[in-house]
Amino acid sequence: MIEVAAGILTDAQGRVLLMQRLPGKHLAGLWEFPGGKVEPGETLAQALVRELDEELGVEVRGSTPLISIPWHYPEKSVRLHALRVTAWNGEPRAREGHPLRWVGLRDMEAAEMPAADAPILAALRLPPCYVISEKGSESFLGCRLDLESVNPENDSDPFSASTPLVQLRMPGAARETIGQMAKRAIAVNPRWRESLLVSHDIALARELGIGVHLRAAQLRELRERPLPRDAWVGASCHDAEELELAARLGMDFATLSPVCATASHPGAKPLGWDRFARLAADARLPVYALGGVGPDDLDRAHAAGAQGIAGIRAFLTKCR
Repeated sequence: MIEVAAGILTDAQGRVLLMQRLPGKHLAGLWEFPGGKVEPGETLAQALVRELDEELGVEVRGSTPLISIPWHYPEKSVRLHALRVTAWNGEPRAREGHPLRWVGLRDMEAAEMPAADAPILAALRLPPCYVISEKGSESFLGCRLDLESVNPENDSDPFSASTPLVQLRMPGAARETIGQMAKRAIAVNPRWRESLLVSHDIALARELGIGVHLRAAQLRELRERPLPRDAWVGASCHDAEELELAARLGMDFATLSPVCATASHPGAKPLGWDRFARLAADARLPVYALGGVGPDDLDRAHAAGAQGIAGIRAFLTKCR
């Protein structure tokens, strides 16, 4: 497997730098993140420094891992390591003739990029926290989590930086009740439409124009992604097979659980952080850690390769 380091450079307007592949190259004409192959003996950070100097003439001063994606093309297999470039010197310029452009996250189309970059786009847009609402709870409407320590670097969008995804799970509640709650949230702030998901009810998600979080059993019944790309689609996963199925169907992200022992599922055997890390490393989509975790576990989750953490009570008790 070819190891590749890709750099995510973001300007003051929150736009991301893309580079077009040259004619005659693999996937010629598509837009991608700058970077290249990791040479023998190099760390990912060292490879990123060398590649961005060669391609863009910038000196990388700092970077943090975002996500690593294994991908199999017919002609080769790669593991694409995306790293946020947190500090650099110099003005990016095309030293090797590649066309460059700065693109806002909302304007980036996966269709114009290699297939392996689609999960990276999702990881860039997804927040680090995923709140699963309790039955009948409306407290998320006033939720303002203390995310000072976890805001993405160079994120210029205050809403996405401070607002988690929220799943309206609410077992036993009527569809009308869930729909009314979602509509009230969107009435309070229309931007909630971008962050709300309903649990398992694809038809209700389509009706409301919001996302959906699928049960693991639903993955086996589907043949394709159930919603358009402008709505989030997540899936509950518990093993490598379910993670691969979620990726194959084009889900945006998955929750992987239970990481630790949890009172809500006392009979479930915890994965533990080591097992979670191994599964996340082979997943082809962003993965949230779920089960017995909370905001205090975010650094550990990131170290294990997670997009972030998901939970119920651990989040809502921190809202005001």
